[in-house]
Amino acid sequence: MSDVVKIRLAEKIQLDQVRLDALYSQLGAAGAETVVCRAMEELAVRLSECSTLWRESSLIRLRKHARSLIAISDQIGMHMLAQVAADVTAALDAKDEVAVAATLSRMLRIGERSLTAMWAMEDMSI
Repeated sequence: MSDVVKIRLAEKIQLDQVRLDALYSQLGAAGAETVVCRAMEELAVRLSECSTLWRESSLIRLRKHARSLIAISDQIGMHMLAQVAADVTAALDAKDEVAVAATLSRMLRIGERSLTAMWAMEDMSI
């Protein structure tokens, strides 16, 4: 009974390079970089707000923020984040607080790692 197992919660983050390439083709380099940077800023803000809204039990606003994360993250090729944000929304709709807590935690982890991966990719293109 004295053994403690620590579970490492890490999922491989994959950004949709095809989606990003299409964005760059449609908008040009400067336009696409503007869209990606604005989207990343908005994602960072909304992820932080989601955490605060959960702590405040503001579930209606939390749902609204999670829904907005779906569109924003999908736009710049963060499909895993979009899917998990949809899972958070579904858990909220089901009024399953345990599922909301679990999927919200996953969304925050994936969001942070997705933003880090995108920044790393942007740094490599400079």
